[in-house]
Amino acid sequence: MSVLQRDPQDQVRVLDEDGSVVGDVPDIDDETMVEMYRYMRLARHFDTRAVSLQRQGRMGTYPPLSGQEGAQIGSAVALAEDDWMVPSYREHGAALVRGLPLKQTLLYWMGHEKGNKMPEGANIFPPAVPIASQIPHATGAGWALKLRGEADKAVMCYFGDGATSEGDFHEGLNFAGVFDTPNVFFCNNNQWAISVPRERQTASETLAQKAVAYGIDGIQVDGMDPLAVYAVTQAALDKAKNPQEGECRPTLIEAVQYRFGAHTTADDPTVYRDDEEVEKWKAKDPIPRLEAFLRETGRLDDEAVDAIEASVKEQVADAIEAAESDPRPDPSAMFEYAYDEMTPEVRAQYEEFEALHEKFGDEGFLRE
Repeated sequence: MSVLQRDPQDQVRVLDEDGSVVGDVPDIDDETMVEMYRYMRLARHFDTRAVSLQRQGRMGTYPPLSGQEGAQIGSAVALAEDDWMVPSYREHGAALVRGLPLKQTLLYWMGHEKGNKMPEGANIFPPAVPIASQIPHATGAGWALKLRGEADKAVMCYFGDGATSEGDFHEGLNFAGVFDTPNVFFCNNNQWAISVPRERQTASETLAQKAVAYGIDGIQVDGMDPLAVYAVTQAALDKAKNPQEGECRPTLIEAVQYRFGAHTTADDPTVYRDDEEVEKWKAKDPIPRLEAFLRETGRLDDEAVDAIEASVKEQVADAIEAAESDPRPDPSAMFEYAYDEMTPEVRAQYEEFEALHEKFGDEGFLRE
């Protein structure tokens, strides 16, 4: 039986909180499993350093991902090279797996327009900060692949639980169901839409069951379990590209997880959640969970862990140095890319800005 052929209220798990096997271990070779672990460690260390950079005034507002590495890495590793990834604004780990250099992610949050430029062949859409606006785009991309006879490729779209309260979510999934597009909709249910808890988003028992309304499959998975996430995502991608008789291509995955830190560095989570809740979820941390499994099965030892830690620190340090060495952008560049030609309103704002720029100089707008 396919992992997807189950009630959307029945959560898929492979590893428990201690790393013990409680489900079917997916068919992943040893090298890939260890690489998944390395990516998770890399994403966590990058996240810690990025928050520190923002606190030091070396980067703008940043959305932390710690706690969500299992869902991001587990799902991204399942993507084939020709598949497409459509992120929200927190998928730094998933984008890294797809080939986006850490330097690019840093430049994006430092305010460089070039941070929006995706590497050739990486098949990643630029980050989407507006909530749920990327979901119809992802559905459209999936439909385009189908119309072009390229339905052997899939489009995976990431979004948070808060996005399920937006009209774009319902429109995107409804269209995908009607036109049977090769899409996987990946909901990172991290329990909080900024300060709004999951239970204030919907009275539905799960978010996965919302798929039923659109005639597509829905599945809930333990998002802190990278192997379970991989298994569910792999099955959904296979179905999107090669559905069996009577199967629909699209799938909604609800990955149940938790963000350990703030929604963004402009947020104070202590105002709306207590330490006891955070500590309860930290006991489910996906990194030590996978590490325990890899050690127990002989795939990882102290020497390998130490080598991974050293390489991760070096890679992040190099990325920070490269990003900070890049020349700062001209402040007027913020007006250049929203429209092909400036609207009268944007033109007026640009002229006002240029007058201020001329009066106060770069030192009024750029601070090292």
